[in-house]
Amino acid sequence: MITHTSPAAATLPDPDEERRRVQTARLLAYRDDGPLVALLHGRMGRGLPPVPASLVALAATLAFGFSGLLDDGTGWIMLVPVLVALVLLVPTAARDHLGRFDWLVPPLIRGNEFLLIALLGLAAGTPTWLLFVLVYVVGYHTYDTVYRTRQGIWPAAWVFQAGLGWEVRLLLLGAGAALGVLTWVAAVMTGYLAVLFAVESITSWVGLDKRTALSQASDDLEASPEDAMEQATGDAEKA
Repeated sequence: MITHTSPAAATLPDPDEERRRVQTARLLAYRDDGPLVALLHGRMGRGLPPVPASLVALAATLAFGFSGLLDDGTGWIMLVPVLVALVLLVPTAARDHLGRFDWLVPPLIRGNEFLLIALLGLAAGTPTWLLFVLVYVVGYHTYDTVYRTRQGIWPAAWVFQAGLGWEVRLLLLGAGAALGVLTWVAAVMTGYLAVLFAVESITSWVGLDKRTALSQASDDLEASPEDAMEQATGDAEKA
């Protein structure tokens, strides 16, 4: 996969408008929305206010955890907290995320995802090491996305679709828990995501390093002999 910088406009954009555009793009990338959000995006209208909906979704997940409703570890009740989270969080993707506290939305969504993984997995008897690895893989993907965008490098849209997004990951885990096969679903998902995110990330960063090296080599070739001699002399004196 070849990463690319944000496309620059032919004319200089308004600084405030550009700031809002970049802020929205970053927060939407940090959300890690997947195929379901992409499918429903044009049908959500104005959507729900991101921060209130995210807080209510997190509170609902905590309520399910403390209520004991998931203690049986199987049955369709296991899918209910996932559906509640989706109903509350998916419509927030339609907003521009320019509110004063909208930067809280991505960590709230990720926290809700990790909490649901833990609640479903522990209730269903999934090995804790497998749950930890799954959370680690998703967390690595989130960190990689944040670090890239802060360097002005944007992962391609297909990465988020292939990574299933938080909503499809939770749907699959919830369905697996309801059917009593959560361990197998979590194992397959963890292996798939680990390979996808690791290979894509490594390929992107190696490609970026190669382009940087080629750019530096091109600059060196364009330097005059006098400049090259002066730089070599300076390097020798420092050594």
